[in-house]
Amino acid sequence: MMAPNQQGKQVQQRHDILHTCNCGAGCTCNTTKTSPGVCRCGAPLKWGHILKIEGDEAILCQCDEGCTCALNRQEQSKCTCGKPVKRVNLKGTGLYFCNCGGSCMCNTVSDKPGKCGCGMDLKKVD
Repeated sequence: MMAPNQQGKQVQQRHDILHTCNCGAGCTCNTTKTSPGVCRCGAPLKWGHILKIEGDEAILCQCDEGCTCALNRQEQSKCTCGKPVKRVNLKGTGLYFCNCGGSCMCNTVSDKPGKCGCGMDLKKVD
């Protein structure tokens, strides 16, 4: 799907973006959305893009918004931009994600049912 950017040019809409709570290790709110907003504990959600989905967990890069880096193959606790990855449990978020198998690289998430870019039905995480 195409959407206009700030300069009015048409760009491909991304389906690999999650906005998550960034309150720190002590916070247990686990707020995760496909759009910007505020988490249940009151802090702004942080932008990130999915590097990989393993089971019901998304692995995110949270560097600069718009980033397209990948998971570092030699050190999977970091992305190729050198920043640490964030692991997010998708259970209880009400989101849908690609259901390709145990370790998906399509990285599609949605707040609505539908199809992944690979053609599979999106799976709802309860």
